[in-house]
Amino acid sequence: MTSPTSLGRTPLVFLPGLLCDDRLWLQQAEALKDIADPMIADLTQDDSVEAMAARVLASAPPRFALAGLSMGGYVAFEIMRQQPERVTRLALFDTSASPDTPQRAALRRASIDSLKVGRFMGVTKRMLPQLVHAQHVDSPVGDAVRDMAERIGGEAFVRQQTAVLARPDSRPTLLSIHVPTMIVVGGG
Repeated sequence: MTSPTSLGRTPLVFLPGLLCDDRLWLQQAEALKDIADPMIADLTQDDSVEAMAARVLASAPPRFALAGLSMGGYVAFEIMRQQPERVTRLALFDTSASPDTPQRAALRRASIDSLKVGRFMGVTKRMLPQLVHAQHVDSPVGDAVRDMAERIGGEAFVRQQTAVLARPDSRPTLLSIHVPTMIVVGGG
């Protein structure tokens, strides 16, 4: 994560989702750079949301706005548990404060186990419609999602899935969030 240039702009930390890298937020960072000092966190190095949040906090400025997509939202909730006084605004995109259902957790464990018997396939044609609208599967959007997953790779995917599986229930944290917060969820 790069440090802010601090020319009076608000530091803004972007948190990517599962199998996403900085490419996920590049257009938003570019579009907002006249009012924000955008930084895109790397959430590929750790196998717990606690460690991911600690790594982000170690490189973030003293106060910042925070935006997270999906798994990035889980990390945002953890940042709000660890050091809420540092966050000035919060934006959560397509995420959940609830832990996985037993069925969803089983699917995550199966995806981790599948890497023990085969190679990492990234985001497949079958999986892509779960991540983007059907009209974007065979488009530059679908290509970008597949490319990010390929860059992330199998080892980071396992660390991320392990972190997501062990994440705490963030519903109790919701009542302690006292900064302006935007919640965005898309529909198909």
